[in-house]
Amino acid sequence: MLVIQHEPGEGLGALSRFLGEPRIVHTYAGDPIPPEADALVVLGGGMCVRDRDRLPHLRDEIRLVQRCVSLGRPVLGICLGSQLLAAALGVQVGAAPAKEIGFYRVRLTPQAHVDALLAGAPEDFVTFHWHGDAFPLPEGAVPLAASTMTPLQAFRFGERAWGIQFHLEIDEAVLRSMIASGETELAENGVDAELLLLQSRRELPRLQEIAAGIFSRWATQAKA
Repeated sequence: MLVIQHEPGEGLGALSRFLGEPRIVHTYAGDPIPPEADALVVLGGGMCVRDRDRLPHLRDEIRLVQRCVSLGRPVLGICLGSQLLAAALGVQVGAAPAKEIGFYRVRLTPQAHVDALLAGAPEDFVTFHWHGDAFPLPEGAVPLAASTMTPLQAFRFGERAWGIQFHLEIDEAVLRSMIASGETELAENGVDAELLLLQSRRELPRLQEIAAGIFSRWATQAKA
């Protein structure tokens, strides 16, 4: 199991207890991207796919994702990770009309009800978002979730590669870290950090219960 982490404080969060002892590549510390992985998790980060020239590790990540997908190995991309998966599958990832930051509802598609990860999750639920990019559905992929602002919030390609734009992995520690490092971005987008923390007291317990089911199914996929 290989995990790619792009920011010091944006780690596995609620996903950590389902993965055992994965190898974690810290790109912010200069760790190189391995050419192979038996199972791959790519986390979020403040950069974007368009930063490939400035941050060459993003190109290496896309190549690794492509290899894992071609070999049928499990891939889970979260936020930036989902964007890198989409880019690896050949679609253009660009700036969305507006940034989606905060606790907002997502709605599952009919296809999600028979998906190996999302089957059993509520038809709609509130989750945490922090992204400014979006992308169309890759050719051959299956749409799994949408929100009011973002028509494609989750998708699956093949039987073992998932991209999830929203932060299903969020816990209090990760949320506080993201807020601390993103104060300027929050202010620029009119988002009240204190309100996010207040909302998290209500929303995180609900979200983590949903996430536990999804992540336990991911762990089963990764070990298969």
